[in-house]
Amino acid sequence: MHEPAFPAPVPSMRLTARQSMAAVSDSYVELPTPEAPGSGRPDGPLGWRGYDASRSRARDRTGEEESVVTALATVGGTEVVLISFEFGYLGGSLGERTGDRLVAAYTEARERRLPLVSLIATGGSRMQEGMRALTQLQRVAGQSARHHAAGLAHLAVLRDPTTGGGWATLGAAADVLLALPGAQIGFAGSRVRPADADPAAYCAEGQLAAGQIDAVVPPDQLRGTLQRWLRLLAGAGGPGAVPEAAPPPAALGTGNLPETGWRAVVRARDARRPRAEAYLRAYFDDWEEIHGDRCGGTDSGIRCGLGHRDGRTIAFAAQCGTATLPAGFRTAARLVRLADRLGIPVLTLIDTPGAANDAAAERAGAGAAIADAFAALASARVPVTSLLIGEGGSGGALALAAPDRLWATPDSYFSVIAPELAAAILKRDPQEVHHTADQLRIRPQDLLALGIIRDIVPPAGATPA
Repeated sequence: MHEPAFPAPVPSMRLTARQSMAAVSDSYVELPTPEAPGSGRPDGPLGWRGYDASRSRARDRTGEEESVVTALATVGGTEVVLISFEFGYLGGSLGERTGDRLVAAYTEARERRLPLVSLIATGGSRMQEGMRALTQLQRVAGQSARHHAAGLAHLAVLRDPTTGGGWATLGAAADVLLALPGAQIGFAGSRVRPADADPAAYCAEGQLAAGQIDAVVPPDQLRGTLQRWLRLLAGAGGPGAVPEAAPPPAALGTGNLPETGWRAVVRARDARRPRAEAYLRAYFDDWEEIHGDRCGGTDSGIRCGLGHRDGRTIAFAAQCGTATLPAGFRTAARLVRLADRLGIPVLTLIDTPGAANDAAAERAGAGAAIADAFAALASARVPVTSLLIGEGGSGGALALAAPDRLWATPDSYFSVIAPELAAAILKRDPQEVHHTADQLRIRPQDLLALGIIRDIVPPAGATPA
């Protein structure tokens, strides 16, 4: 058993594989090395002249037999299978024997039903093994799919660099992606990018801005961040698990119901009304957030992640009162599907004037993104609890509302369309907006009478009916 000396080394971008493992784990026991088939021809499958000598020098320089080290480890008391790349061994490249080790690690994780943590630093596939090296990406992708199907979590830490097939399989396929500051991240390595390529697109911070990774974590905070994520994921029930539904939060605003439809709209639009941040703080003991849709987009108007409440893990997707972008719907759908696969109940907080409908939103696939969110909730096997905490603007709000499990606060409304727009479509005088709001029956008490919501939640301290 390897136990890191204390204080643990800080996981910088150029630590060795074993230093990186020691930096994030309490202790680890290296997994057995898979037996390799016959030695084969000299200089590898292609007979690449000098390949054997290169490997020998890499062994002498690093003390490793291959570019990855795999182990059973504990991180903050949670047992995991740990994969760590040794960049000093031929640039952390993936060859056949690398693939053997990765397959064995995934298999160990499935058999023990453990989460996988990968500490990646690789330049891509090993050229000296040609297509025999490249096909290891298919093996890794297959193992990743089996790991996901088994309802097991995968967290990846992107060190410097994380490029090529290692990024496109072991990295980007992970459930949660954490990166070290300044790390090179991208499918194209530094020597094969277009000469005029924007370097910002290939770094951790650029990938965060593009919604491709969940967080950039300073080295001295990485261990604690991994521990928190693993504690959140440790209680996941796995595939087919049907956990107890998340209780709806108590109302944080007024307990009085609005007298008119327009009054409901005014109260929901009041800037002083409690928003998602207040509800998350009141509901959860602690939480961690995912970021971005993994398709190049982010939406600061929606917050998604996993939190602890009374010792339970609950996933959340919370609208923050702004028009929801396509990236926001895709991020929420990603969160719901992750929770469903891991057997974690979901809470959605609904608060939006509607889906963004400008030209940029249409170009970003607004319709498809909304459809994806509807589909994620409709197909979820875990219970989804939804609370309307403010504006419920048309399909952009309904896309995050659980069918048959929707509650509302007294200072909220839900409408097929905004009263002003309804009046305009019906060619009514603008002065008839208030009357239109009443006709739409959008108040919480109207929604209850119509059977749209289960109940109106009372203020904090009371128990919902």
